[in-house]
Amino acid sequence: MSHEDRVFMGNFIGVLVGLVVVAVVFYIAANLVTSGSDEQRPNARMQAKIEENIRPVGQVNVGTVPASAGAVAPAAAAAARSGEQVYNSACMACHSSGVAGAPKLGDQAAWSARAGKGIDGLLSTAISGLNAMPPKGTCADCSDDELRAAIEYILQQTGL
Repeated sequence: MSHEDRVFMGNFIGVLVGLVVVAVVFYIAANLVTSGSDEQRPNARMQAKIEENIRPVGQVNVGTVPASAGAVAPAAAAAARSGEQVYNSACMACHSSGVAGAPKLGDQAAWSARAGKGIDGLLSTAISGLNAMPPKGTCADCSDDELRAAIEYILQQTGL
């Protein structure tokens, strides 16, 4: 190795050692300055804000609802509605005016062809829906017995 290379290596190592010493001094000074300060206590407002931000949007409830919660009784537990009540609340909207081809109440010609299926056939059609009539018509909460009563009411009023 030449004399110039040895001088370069000496200078290089000297500068490198000097930088390491300066870094160690800064590290020690930073620890001295920050270690004497108050302990890091969580800021109450900041902590509340963090908890608000990470709180779930909704809750999943699994299981039964306690009786004290004021839950609404299921429709099955309620008294069954009569055929006339079901017709007036759900069927009349379409079957009184013939909306979208619905056979009108009292139209013997239209209902005679349908009555040939029998009550069970008409009930099956009412439950599943037909053409523009959605399943269970507009009475999604009606039981099969209530729908049967409504069909019997319509046939009775039509004279069949």
